[in-house]
Amino acid sequence: QVQLVESGGGLVQPGGSLRLSCAASGSAFSINVMKWYRQAAGKERELVAAITSGGRTNYADSVKGRFTISMDNAKNKVYLQMGSLNPEDTAVYYCNADYYSGVLLYGSWGQGTQVTVSS
Repeated sequence: QVQLVESGGGLVQPGGSLRLSCAASGSAFSINVMKWYRQAAGKERELVAAITSGGRTNYADSVKGRFTISMDNAKNKVYLQMGSLNPEDTAVYYCNADYYSGVLLYGSWGQGTQVTVSS
């Protein structure tokens, strides 16, 4: 099983930037897709950005042009560079991975990291 550990959350002022990291660890696996989700208080979890092992990316409309997802395949790490942050970006951010172990596809979630945008 793959374990995911996020880091980089915190408190940032409106207009500021923050970089989230997620490290995947385990044995005998290969990443297919890694994603960042977020869940604000009282709201459903939503997909923020996704990246395939081949580097294809996808973003929610609300973060296009402000957030950038990237992946270090060698280190099994995914990053979310967030810019021009506003209070509506306040949420717990979760890392998610779809990965192969042998020929079977599995999914794994991180524990989440809090991002708070406030003055």
